[in-house]
Amino acid sequence: MSEKIGPYRLIDLPPERRAMPRFLDFTWRRHCMYGLLEVDVTAARQFIEQHKARSGETLSFTGYLAFCLARAVDEDKEVQAWIKGRKQLVVFDDVNVGLTIERQLGETRALMGHVIWGANHKTYREIHQEIRSVQSEPVPPGGWVPSWFQSAMLLPWPLSSLANALLRMAVRRDPTLSVSAGGTVGITAVGMFGKGQGGWGLSPAIHPLDLVVGGITTKPAVVDGRIEPRDILDLTVVFDHDVIDGAPAARFARRLVELIESGYGLGEDQAARQAKPAAPMRQSR
Repeated sequence: MSEKIGPYRLIDLPPERRAMPRFLDFTWRRHCMYGLLEVDVTAARQFIEQHKARSGETLSFTGYLAFCLARAVDEDKEVQAWIKGRKQLVVFDDVNVGLTIERQLGETRALMGHVIWGANHKTYREIHQEIRSVQSEPVPPGGWVPSWFQSAMLLPWPLSSLANALLRMAVRRDPTLSVSAGGTVGITAVGMFGKGQGGWGLSPAIHPLDLVVGGITTKPAVVDGRIEPRDILDLTVVFDHDVIDGAPAARFARRLVELIESGYGLGEDQAARQAKPAAPMRQSR
């Protein structure tokens, strides 16, 4: 060892980290559109803070975004369509939101995948309770990735590349294989890495529609003709351009922002499917 370098140590990469590059190769194949949005989340944040002051319970902010995402997709389900073969789209009725949840792994914490099945039929409270329940559970042996999938990703090259190509082909022929593991749409939160810092996150698109949750900062904004400090979330919306065009994507993003900023569904215990949503949007093609 050269004395100029100084001391260093070797650390074994866990299997899930060694499989990650191959997994990214597997997912980064979409022609994506990215929308960088600034969303006023003051109403949601105030509700969460007031609830904590009354009860001591911290409601999940990511859970609220998942709730609003599911509601917006429920009004325009074609944004979560998956391509089947070359000539068909699979449009799912249920909105199944895949997200990453931090869970205890020994003395450390690890991000694990979880799917909120039928999120468009659940209230914010139900989604929050599901997330908290998952967070309190121990990480299952082998993690959240199926053992066969992780084994395929860890094969030596060129076998890993061959396995990757075969998996992509299988998912293309039957999108339900991917949906059954990761949901129809997804959320990934990177804002946790820089609390109080603004900025948008960019991530590989695993689903036809993904949200990347960035930082939240306080900024001045005009509200009812007055300038007030507001909590502004930097939110990235990622669309599969093979599935959805620019105009309907913009309409969907506008509706999603409207739901989040209005504090839609906060405090409601009635099932979301029983609520009266706005008139569904029609996607032109």
